[in-house]
Amino acid sequence: MTRRSSRRLRNAALLGSLFGAGCTRAPSFDILGSFFPAWLFCLVLSIPLTVLFRWLLLRLDVIVVLPVLVYPSLAALFTFALWLIFFR
Repeated sequence: MTRRSSRRLRNAALLGSLFGAGCTRAPSFDILGSFFPAWLFCLVLSIPLTVLFRWLLLRLDVIVVLPVLVYPSLAALFTFALWLIFFR
């Protein structure tokens, strides 16, 4: 086996493992016979966390310049963090 073919084989195995990782089923919850994706629950949990963080910023007298960008970004950050904590 030449060096070039072994490198191709290794690259193919790496690409196969990366693309094959997405073939697993997404975590979901069965509620009254309907399946809801797990990210939806992470989003629902992130909204109170964002409200709590907003309250904390108000208590500390931190001025938020662009709240239209900051609070949705915080909600997304909390959603992704909860997803990583609970499902990865």
